[in-house]
Amino acid sequence: MKIDILAFAAHPDDVELSCSGTIMKHIAAGKKVGIVDLTQGELGSRGTKNTRYEEASTASEIMKIDVRVNLKMADGFFEINEENKRLIIQQIRRFRPEIVLANAITDRHPDHGRAAKLVSEACFLAGLTKIETSWEGVPQDFFRPKAVYHYIQDYFIKPDFAIDVTEFIDDKINAIKAFKTQFYDPTSIEPQTPISGEEFFDFIKGRMMQIGRPIGAKYAEGFTVERTIGVDLLNDLK
Repeated sequence: MKIDILAFAAHPDDVELSCSGTIMKHIAAGKKVGIVDLTQGELGSRGTKNTRYEEASTASEIMKIDVRVNLKMADGFFEINEENKRLIIQQIRRFRPEIVLANAITDRHPDHGRAAKLVSEACFLAGLTKIETSWEGVPQDFFRPKAVYHYIQDYFIKPDFAIDVTEFIDDKINAIKAFKTQFYDPTSIEPQTPISGEEFFDFIKGRMMQIGRPIGAKYAEGFTVERTIGVDLLNDLK
């Protein structure tokens, strides 16, 4: 399956929280989008890895993505090593995305920055001819995505560009709420966390408004780049 955009996430719900509006906007424009979760989120204070799979499936249906894969790396303990790089290289060569979205380059959760570096390095290595991988017994051809963009998570990072996702704000909130064990539930008896309060959704919307304001959008999602990006005409810039 050829994918236009492949979004990587250290944990199930990272993508929903940070760039699901962008994903849905591109799907609405006819692009094929997939998600690769590195871990099962098994260390989360609320819910279990089984409920996380159920929740991720529901969120995937809301976003209408084409495919979702979980690499089952160790939540909290995965390393930047050859084994994990090869797992990611396999998925890049399998789906051959033009664009890769990855975790924030630095963030409150240490997995996020580490995942950002791991995915970025794997994207480069996936283009080297002498690194051999296979999928379902078939040797894979080398392939390198055109660009890697990092979404913004808990810590504010000034974005290099922003995408207006105002049209998709309600669907984004619904995709986040699909992770019902993680977020606000007045009947839950599980531990309170920094993201389980009702006010957390105000934070999400407030951040999106902050990112959207400079481009004249009510709600936007921001990204940082690894290399200079180009445009054909200055008029294309907002």
